[in-house]
Amino acid sequence: MKADPKADPTAEPQYMIRFDKVGKRYGDHQVLRDLDFTVRPRERCTLIGPSGSGKTTILRLLMTLERVTSGTIEVDGELLSHMRRGDRLVPADEKHLRRVRRKVGMVFQQFNLFPNMNVLRNITEAPVRVLGRSREEAEQRAMELLEMVGLSGKADAHPGRLSGGQQQRVAIARALAMEPEILLLDEVTSALDPELVAGVQSLLRDIASEGNLTILCVTHEMNFARDISDRVLMFDHGQIVEEGPPEKIFSDPVEQRTRDFLQAVLQT
Repeated sequence: MKADPKADPTAEPQYMIRFDKVGKRYGDHQVLRDLDFTVRPRERCTLIGPSGSGKTTILRLLMTLERVTSGTIEVDGELLSHMRRGDRLVPADEKHLRRVRRKVGMVFQQFNLFPNMNVLRNITEAPVRVLGRSREEAEQRAMELLEMVGLSGKADAHPGRLSGGQQQRVAIARALAMEPEILLLDEVTSALDPELVAGVQSLLRDIASEGNLTILCVTHEMNFARDISDRVLMFDHGQIVEEGPPEKIFSDPVEQRTRDFLQAVLQT
């Protein structure tokens, strides 16, 4: 049964993320097919599966970088992709999208930092402009986050003077500065040199272990998925093939498709 936030506005929703029969099509290409899945508050879920299976599309829909073709998405008990108009559901307008997606932060594969701004401005710009924080308040929080990610001495540096691992740490701090309830991680170490991967993964493990955020992660790093996740979902051709705790998925998967994928990935 869907959460009804009007019944008790103080009650925690049963699901922080809910996809209900979601389809996504690009022309004739069907990426997601009647996708149903949920993530509970403060749960850490990881999507694994072959490239092109639709995993990143799920994150882009949650960030409203894409619109659903069919079905609905809920975030924290509220419709994201649609809104109610009388007794009908209509596509959400920009005001509704902005309000609901404030609960969602994302760390991208390619960092997406503003090259013309120093590290401090990269982190503070959105809290000031979107959340209405004072510059002083935003900068104080930014410095706390930079210390947490191990970059307290880099506030005045520009992204071009940082290593890839440092840029990804800034991107993580920037996402957290928006005080999200949901953190999306999209292949956050795939653009890094191998020697930088472990440090970023360790930082994300620490963030996940605090237990305050709902985390939805897409990764090809199976050891990272095992360590960070409460639940792993095997994804293929726009559908969830299998799901379960990481020890079950990685040690004794039920589906042959999952076994084949893990065998291929773990041998490379």
